[in-house]
Amino acid sequence: MMSASMGKTVVLAVGEGFHLKRGKDRIVYAGMPSEDIYSIVQIKASGYQGYSWNLYFPRRKLDITIDGVDLYIENVTPEEIRFRV
Repeated sequence: MMSASMGKTVVLAVGEGFHLKRGKDRIVYAGMPSEDIYSIVQIKASGYQGYSWNLYFPRRKLDITIDGVDLYIENVTPEEIRFRV
């Protein structure tokens, strides 16, 4: 369970990205491929090379961890995602 004193709220529209924190990966909101599933792209870069993959979560899953960073999903729609980090 996430702490109520978590940091800032982040809002991403489809295709927008966010750097989780220094030394961690970037993420991009990829929308909702179905009514009950949302997708976040995790991007790992190293120098001039990088790779990425889609992560899929049930809409009801509100506590997620990506690259060791805890996120609390406040709201998710096909157009945008709002989370605290």
